[in-house]
Amino acid sequence: MTMPTLYHCRDARSFRVLWMLEELGIAYRLENLPFPPRDKAPAFLADNPLGTVPLLVDGAVRMTESAAICHYLATTYGDGHLARGPGDAGYPAYLDALFFGEATLTFPQTLVLRYALFEPEARRQPQVAEDYRRWYLGRLIGLESLLERDGGHVAGAAFSAADISVGYALMLADMLRLDPGSARISAYWGRLRPRPAFLRAKAAQLGPWFPWREM
Repeated sequence: MTMPTLYHCRDARSFRVLWMLEELGIAYRLENLPFPPRDKAPAFLADNPLGTVPLLVDGAVRMTESAAICHYLATTYGDGHLARGPGDAGYPAYLDALFFGEATLTFPQTLVLRYALFEPEARRQPQVAEDYRRWYLGRLIGLESLLERDGGHVAGAAFSAADISVGYALMLADMLRLDPGSARISAYWGRLRPRPAFLRAKAAQLGPWFPWREM
């Protein structure tokens, strides 16, 4: 079996994949890139024309969607560990939470990042950033609902790739100093942060910080 290679920028969406690799305890190669790679590492466009991270290369497999990669790794390398299968009663909830972390929680945060921090001063849009900040906060009611289920994780009692997907969104919100939403969500994030694999993934990052770290 080949060793998967992850193209990564520090604390970008690719962190989900890095965290997943550490949770599964499999050997991998990490290629740290400056952010944004499409501008600061133009040679990377030959590997991924989008110029985005993550890019996972695993033999002939090439994937660029962080939540999908986490599921792929769990089912390909983890014998289903950290995933749910079609025969599992929790499978629909697992899939829903896996994509909820990216499509519902992370999407509005990217617009806050762009229009509050990443754009040149003259192109920043404070009202757009504020609107999407409020959009993100409004969507936390969905996470609250997920956590009301038994077990304290977003897809049942056991930690899974869905928690990595949602946990990354909470990590990003923490960096942006966004309101955690509720005591239940704060407690959930407090349980995810000390996980050894999360801490190893943080330590494995060698690339530069996101731009807001320097502001």
